[in-house]
Amino acid sequence: MAPYLDADFGNPSGLHAPSRRAKDAIESARERLAALLGAAHPLDVVFTGGGTESDNLGLAGPCLAGSGRGGVVISAVEHEAVIETARFLGRLGCPVRVVPVDRFGRATPGDVAAAVDESTRVVSVMAANNETGVIQPVAEIAAAAREANPAVLVHTDAVQAMVSLPVNLGLLGVDLLTVASHKVGGPKGVGALVMRPGIELEPVIHGGGQELGRRSGTHDVAGIVGMVAAAEAAVFDRDRFGRDVGEARSRFEAKLTAAVPDVVFTIGAGADRLVQHSHFRVPGISAETLLIRLDGAGVAASAGSACQSGALEMSHVLAAMDLPAEEAAECVRITFGWTTSPHDGDSAAAAVATVVGDLR
Repeated sequence: MAPYLDADFGNPSGLHAPSRRAKDAIESARERLAALLGAAHPLDVVFTGGGTESDNLGLAGPCLAGSGRGGVVISAVEHEAVIETARFLGRLGCPVRVVPVDRFGRATPGDVAAAVDESTRVVSVMAANNETGVIQPVAEIAAAAREANPAVLVHTDAVQAMVSLPVNLGLLGVDLLTVASHKVGGPKGVGALVMRPGIELEPVIHGGGQELGRRSGTHDVAGIVGMVAAAEAAVFDRDRFGRDVGEARSRFEAKLTAAVPDVVFTIGAGADRLVQHSHFRVPGISAETLLIRLDGAGVAASAGSACQSGALEMSHVLAAMDLPAEEAAECVRITFGWTTSPHDGDSAAAAVATVVGDLR
């Protein structure tokens, strides 16, 4: 990123040499990200200001394109960026349907297909949940949705999944795919919407017509370069990540269970989940209290989505899973990252157990 914060400072929309160097950096990054995520052409990658903007464009872009007002179908556990975009589209007259999930937070292909009709333009189901880590059967959902309506477009928010799961358009069977830089170790505030060729998008940000008119605004050149470098590194490191982080989580959950026998893991072995997530509750101890004590012990944890942490309202994800409010208020999420060693699972479990013992 460093050259584009200093010597190669040009605006990539300009014509002079510094601008051309910045433009070349963006187009090189676009080619590499297209190859990484299975886009047919580099121009099928739209750079955005993050996962939230990419989700907005992935839903609203196709639904508002042309003269019609296409409908959307989403799962009940989507990220707020998808849920709020669907609500916005509903206020504009677009039909919106929300598909329920099972007790693990999974939508079924049959339920999604049943919600699709001739008015549906976009189906959006995330690759994996940002709170619980539960993995959705996206490819099966996409096939079922197209069987119900061959013209439907399928979007997935793969922001949380990309660091530990293979993610690309073909593998997931989707038409539009959202990724964000900071989840793969890149800078915050950069993302991308990757799509199949020929999809018409109504922009959600209007202005100078950058990104072929699909997303206006001066490019964050350094951020884009950093995001793609981080994405490549994350893919290269994925096997190692899975081994080390998987062992860290396994050790964390085993040692915490031994030290706090009544701990409840919300997902556990009941469903496939991302290797980096552990979502649990300790009966009788509120998440707020536990989080404050853990923070003091040097353990960074959260309740609900990081986008809404601090609000400490009941998570819509846990509500959709029919978790009672009093149990949802006890749920804590810990995620392990690329700097995590297996031994960190032991120390994290010891810290949680110590805090629980003190509180009790």
